[in-house]
Amino acid sequence: MKIVILDGYTENPGDLSWDGFEKLGELTVYDRTPREQIIERIGNAEAVIVNKTPIDKATLEACPSIRFIGVLATGYNVVDVHAAKEKGIAVCNIPTYGTDAVAQFAIALLLEVCHHVGHHSQAVYEGRWEKNADWCFWDYPLIELAGKTMGIIGFGRIGQGTGRIAKALGMKVIAYDEYQNDSGSAIAEYVSLDELFAQSDVISLHCPLFPATEGIINKENIGKMKDGVIIINNSRGPLIHEADLADALNSGKVYAAGLDVVSTEPIQGNNPLLKAKNCIITPHISWAPRESRKRLMDIAVNNLAVFMEGNPINVVNK
Repeated sequence: MKIVILDGYTENPGDLSWDGFEKLGELTVYDRTPREQIIERIGNAEAVIVNKTPIDKATLEACPSIRFIGVLATGYNVVDVHAAKEKGIAVCNIPTYGTDAVAQFAIALLLEVCHHVGHHSQAVYEGRWEKNADWCFWDYPLIELAGKTMGIIGFGRIGQGTGRIAKALGMKVIAYDEYQNDSGSAIAEYVSLDELFAQSDVISLHCPLFPATEGIINKENIGKMKDGVIIINNSRGPLIHEADLADALNSGKVYAAGLDVVSTEPIQGNNPLLKAKNCIITPHISWAPRESRKRLMDIAVNNLAVFMEGNPINVVNK
């Protein structure tokens, strides 16, 4: 089988191996592929592996050899799955690989809001501690989390993982999810969405992006929250109405936000959050520890292997 990987660098910048794919066929790997070269690079490949390179209907029409599209991610909106289905092309994703990493990163964002460790370390290296009149100093309020309430919107695997860490920090955990289960009940108290907004000192988003959740953090719902709430989002950028959050940060209604995702990625220079107060933004890296990417690689290879055996799994366009 002829296999082409169109944008392999983000998944594997050099610390992993493509050997698993090489064992399955003739492999060509590109670090990045500009839009205008997608069709040319696919050529007569039967298996196409992508992360964020778009595969639209026109590409599928121009590349009739494609039998399999593997997405190196959980989200698969870069592929026209309906057009692929019409042509009998299986599209497979990676449903679970970074649960622990993403939960850990949500808490890392929260702890950075609470302590600004990086800022204070840099201040020491700049000589401010050496020159300080007192034996210590801090530039931001330092926040203890024990006893505070974390509200988690979306209480699946990642939400529950985040909740377990929050409980270990001494926080009370409440959660909102349309689908409640016993494993969630062992970690958190399920509440209504409005109750969560009203009770939470910290709100962490871990829900999928659906029409019902798009813009769930907006002016109206922010108004239901405690003054000085902290908002964490390393799920999907469009869950937040960014202009509304920026206004709330600048007014102090929201004390701080820790974000690993934004509505348009990479972030655009006119995003209002770039000029908002107390807003930490990282470049969508929650998923990216080597351990997590290795797990993703193994699942991606297995997706193609079992497809070649006639037993496809993780197919999103059945």
